[in-house]
Amino acid sequence: MKENVQSMVTDTKIVDTTSNPAPLGLCAFGMTTVLLNIHNIGFTELDSMILAMGVFFGGFAQILAGLMEFKKNNTFGTTAFTAYGVFWLTLVTLIILPKMGLIDAPSKIAMGFYLSIWGLFTLMLFIGTFRISKALQFVFGSLTVLFFLLAIGDFTGNTLFTQIAGVEGVVCGLVAIYAGLAQVLNELYQDDVFPLGIVK
Repeated sequence: MKENVQSMVTDTKIVDTTSNPAPLGLCAFGMTTVLLNIHNIGFTELDSMILAMGVFFGGFAQILAGLMEFKKNNTFGTTAFTAYGVFWLTLVTLIILPKMGLIDAPSKIAMGFYLSIWGLFTLMLFIGTFRISKALQFVFGSLTVLFFLLAIGDFTGNTLFTQIAGVEGVVCGLVAIYAGLAQVLNELYQDDVFPLGIVK
């Protein structure tokens, strides 16, 4: 009887049929980053267009992508997308609440430290991208430089650093958009139509 019961036991394999949330997170990050850094270059004002993108696409969409990565058992994706989603929400909060008279605006020194700690966080994630793809290596490497350039601009009060960061940030954002949409199109065409430099 015991042998018959054991013979009836079969292995169950769970197949993940959920979609890849990384393109959403990368595009949300990339598009919002491009728009903010167009402002840093000096082409636009820091207006409601950028702030709305920061809250809803850069913020909520990335947090959603991070939660979806949690379901995919992707610790890197969960950490990166959720953290940068919250980054956008905190950044918009630091801009809006002082304008509403609810809190004092942060000093340039305080913003320098704020950007520096995000730069250190990004630097550590950049190390992790060497196990993923060359496209993400570029995104996280250039984002690390972006944070530190912006921090130096705030620490020194030299707007040249902010403008250089703006140009570099636009490139970073565009590559992030490419990395996100390349995954969508490669999946649709079942081929590496748009190379990402996947680490094997």
